[in-house]
Amino acid sequence: MPYRILHELPGRMRVRVQPTVCGGLTETLRSWLEMLDGVEEARINVRACTLVIQFDPQQVPRERILDRLVAFRPQSATEQNLHPESDDPSITPLVRSVLTLLLLPLLPSSAQRVATFLNIGTKLLKGADTLINQGVKVEVLDALAVGLSAGRGKLYTANVTDFLLTLGEYFEVRTQQQSDRMLRRLLRPQPTAAWVERGGELIQVASDQVRTGEIIVVGVGETISVDGQVVAGVALVNQAAVTGEDVPVACEAPKRVVAGSVLVEGRLRIKAIRVGEDTTAARISRFIRSSLDQASETQRLADVLADNRVYLTLGAAGAVYAVTRDLTRVQSVFLVDYSCALKLGTPVAFKSGLYEAARRGILIKGGEAMERLAEIDTLVFDKTGTLTYSALEVTDVVVLNRSCDYSEEALLALVASVEEHASHPLSQAVVEAARERDLQHISHGEVDYLVAHGLSAEIQGGRIIVGSRHYIEEHEGIHFNAYESRLASLINDGKILLYIANERGPIGLIALRDTLRTDAAAALSKLRTLGIDRLVMISGDRREKADSLGRELRLDDIHAEVRPEEKAELIKALQRDGRRVGFVGDGINDGPALVAADIGIAMSGGADLARASADIVLTDDRLLALADAREIALGTLSVIRTNFNATVGINTAIMAGALMGRLSPAASALLHNGTTLAVLVNALRGARVVGDDRARLIAKS
Repeated sequence: MPYRILHELPGRMRVRVQPTVCGGLTETLRSWLEMLDGVEEARINVRACTLVIQFDPQQVPRERILDRLVAFRPQSATEQNLHPESDDPSITPLVRSVLTLLLLPLLPSSAQRVATFLNIGTKLLKGADTLINQGVKVEVLDALAVGLSAGRGKLYTANVTDFLLTLGEYFEVRTQQQSDRMLRRLLRPQPTAAWVERGGELIQVASDQVRTGEIIVVGVGETISVDGQVVAGVALVNQAAVTGEDVPVACEAPKRVVAGSVLVEGRLRIKAIRVGEDTTAARISRFIRSSLDQASETQRLADVLADNRVYLTLGAAGAVYAVTRDLTRVQSVFLVDYSCALKLGTPVAFKSGLYEAARRGILIKGGEAMERLAEIDTLVFDKTGTLTYSALEVTDVVVLNRSCDYSEEALLALVASVEEHASHPLSQAVVEAARERDLQHISHGEVDYLVAHGLSAEIQGGRIIVGSRHYIEEHEGIHFNAYESRLASLINDGKILLYIANERGPIGLIALRDTLRTDAAAALSKLRTLGIDRLVMISGDRREKADSLGRELRLDDIHAEVRPEEKAELIKALQRDGRRVGFVGDGINDGPALVAADIGIAMSGGADLARASADIVLTDDRLLALADAREIALGTLSVIRTNFNATVGINTAIMAGALMGRLSPAASALLHNGTTLAVLVNALRGARVVGDDRARLIAKS
């Protein structure tokens, strides 16, 4: 893209860009530049078609920034303004106001009036337009305050008031834009290139031109542009941009990878499964965009209160004039405005909370979902894939018949050699356990597989049978009654049993269980400190297995052997008891429960339907991320309450000073704008994940 440097300082440059860029591609260009490490901020003045780039010269040389600017090519119209933010605030009104104040004492009386009305004319016209089209709003009060001073011949007061109001507006917009900029970094397009194998050659194409099923090759430092499956290679991959987890993970075939991840070490060949707008990164962007369009009940209430406070200010001004006939007091009262801080502070706080959550691998669908997350007192967990990992693990290999001359390792190797021909999760877990122990494959004959029951194969010395107890006892006539106490002990521990026999009788058992999430106990403990007083588990497993896990995690209630269609009814039963319920799940059959709950939460590996039904999606595969989400929600609402109380309290004090004639219009404007900026800065700081003691205090407030 052509450009021309207009001005340059160390760490800052201003360039003129094409009018077509200013006409609709500002968001894409900003994102393109800010993706470069070392670029702190890129701002575009749409009217002047100029671009200001602030950067750290120690991290990125100016030449690299200019090369990236030249290389900018808009990929498609769909990348334009994914979430458009307001134009950068113009500094022109501020400069005009300052110049007027400086020149006013040097001008003759008639020229002073002309200069004043030229300076404040924009504010007067804006007030009139607002009154006609929207009714009595803060812009009307500002116009009345400035206009009264000018009409009474107090020109210097009018210009000082206008300067303070203009300065406050400028900083308010800049502060609000900072929250938009934080979220824009999460939504920024990824105009990356990809190396694709086509026609026996490796060619480079734009990331949105990769087709499903194609093989892409990713090297060190490159961004993975598709959701796909590794088919060859070994590498370390940083998924922080998607999951929030900074620690790189090892990837090799057949592991899945997601778009937006960066390859740190190694080289991968990846089969594209989802491309373009279907990738995880693109769906996350759409999720966050939809979140920003959903106003919360708190925000709607703040808007109503802010509008009502305008009438309070207008009424107070009328009353003070009726009593004192003092127009100076009236001007001072007009400049006390509750609405700016109330209306702007709430959405900025929610945006800051959404950003902090997304940075930690938590996608929250708007401020209303954040409010409901803060209000719940009960959390219901689906077991598999939520409290436990979806994959099973082998816990015990038991040799029942010692006369068969099998060791535990020999038995596991034999069963794994047969089970590798099946795709059942039990089979995969057994094969993985043998692989981890580096056990050798044992030769066998053809495998006979009976769906949902088991399998058998000829081996040296006879036929081996592996499967459920029902299959071996009912179909093969081999009974395990002699080992009943041993079986009961394993079953009571919540383990799944795989039975092994031959024609002569039982040989052994392989016990498996869900892998409890490493952070499950810590996450549940932290949730209790954050005000969740009831933790419930729903499981389709047998009662013994569910109870075993429930005891280990100290859950308040356990529902076992629950059919998928019964989950939503259990949620509704808790709600009928007066509970505010959150549900955490990951499967397709969790969809109705996610919708029925007051707040639905989907795990990172959840099915697409579960993620679409949920109000919150954890992209970081940590159960502690759920506790982080609750903490951020509580903290955000605490910030909003603090800002509301400060706004009402301080502005009421300023109003009292104005009514008593203790504050001039300039002092009133200065104090009001200072309060508004302080509230916005506090909202921009937002909620942060804090320690357990502070979390407990927030939960009680």
